[in-house]
Amino acid sequence: MSIEGLFSGESENVEYKQIVPRNSSNYMKTVVAFANGSGGKLVFGVEDKTLRIIGFPKESVFQKVDDITNAIYDSCEPRITPRVAVQEIDGKAVIVVEILSGMQRPYFIISIGVIDGTFVRVSGTSRRAEGYMLQELILQGTNRSFDQQVSEKKVSEQDISLFCDRLYENALILSADVEGKADLQRITKYQLLSWKLLAEKNGDYYATNGYLLLTGDEEMFPEATIQCALFKGKVRDIFIDRKEFKGPLYQQIEDAYNFILQHISMGSRIESLYRQDIYELPIKTIREMIVNAVCHRSYLSPGKIQVALYDDRLEVTSPGMLDNEITIEKMKSGLSKIRNKSIAATFSYMNMIEAWGSGIPRMFREAKEYGLKEPELIDMGSDFRINLYRRVLATDGQGVMDPRMTADIDTDDTIDTKTDTNDTKILGLIDKNPTITQVELKERLGLSIATVKRIMADMQKRGVIERKGSSRKGKWIISSSKE
Repeated sequence: MSIEGLFSGESENVEYKQIVPRNSSNYMKTVVAFANGSGGKLVFGVEDKTLRIIGFPKESVFQKVDDITNAIYDSCEPRITPRVAVQEIDGKAVIVVEILSGMQRPYFIISIGVIDGTFVRVSGTSRRAEGYMLQELILQGTNRSFDQQVSEKKVSEQDISLFCDRLYENALILSADVEGKADLQRITKYQLLSWKLLAEKNGDYYATNGYLLLTGDEEMFPEATIQCALFKGKVRDIFIDRKEFKGPLYQQIEDAYNFILQHISMGSRIESLYRQDIYELPIKTIREMIVNAVCHRSYLSPGKIQVALYDDRLEVTSPGMLDNEITIEKMKSGLSKIRNKSIAATFSYMNMIEAWGSGIPRMFREAKEYGLKEPELIDMGSDFRINLYRRVLATDGQGVMDPRMTADIDTDDTIDTKTDTNDTKILGLIDKNPTITQVELKERLGLSIATVKRIMADMQKRGVIERKGSSRKGKWIISSSKE
């Protein structure tokens, strides 16, 4: 880490201590929290609030290094071996202790015990891991997936056959083309066993957590639902519409997806002389956001997936901390680590997942193609959120709206002080030539085509002008009651 990064203030991965406390428990919570998370650095000899360099006398600094190293090694289980170095800043010696992300989770303070002595890093602070967090750490430490854990619920051959038929039928619906439908194979209980959706014991079959989630077992997983809401404005204040979807996970995804489609604008574009409907947001990205939340959420964490639509964005929030190996930047580059392996395998079979790790990069690419602001990925500590931003759409004289052609439209709420002047100029040009096109207006006014479309759409809405005839052979008419 650079000097600038090391001294840029406390964060998720950096913490400062002015002195080396005699009681090592004052910093051991942070040590185990770093090991249970993505790692981090403890910097001794720096005042945490002001970042003023205090430093240590050179004659005692290496003794303090030994004291820190021994305390960490003796106090934690499993053993943590820190990387400790002395760094000179402005002639003063500070001690930098690097704790790597551990593989043998959970790490805890021996004197307190695993229940009370396991800590995690949340929003730049170290806090005691709650019960569900501890369970997550145990699964991570043994490289196990929660959805593959076997329940006590027996399932019959008839139940299994019906489950397989439903997966196959939904996979057919979601197949992209005829060829894909023809290649799709029916699945059997043996496939479910290999995906660890089922476990066999003494000739009986038992459902795993993944099987129960996919069948929508509300008794076992009452919070495995998706809450959808449409809000007025840009904050969570006034509901316009809201619903909660339950049942099989794949059905929840379809219900939530259709809820969003019902509440976003549908425009159109002209291709090969035909008018083609098109939504204001890329629908593949909408589905990807919801599928990602269902597939990668923690089903141990309390809370429900929330899909919220505001005037300016679509927001999808899923419960659960990000895996320690995954960062926002790694996600953008396509790195993926599957939290629920059985559910992911099922979604892949059903054509709900195209390729591992491709979802986030594709989301950014499609947003750019639509002229949207770059999506936002937010690590909220105990939750993860994706924001897909909306924008105002331009409409031509025939009501044709192409979301991919709105890149020049302003995304803020500022008012164009030249609107009245542009209205007057447009009216003058229409008066001289009623068949003038928007492209010609763009060239005469020196504006972007998107701006011309926006101004004229507003003028039509106010009744200042109207369009008669087709977009190619029609003409503009100035209303007798114009403002």
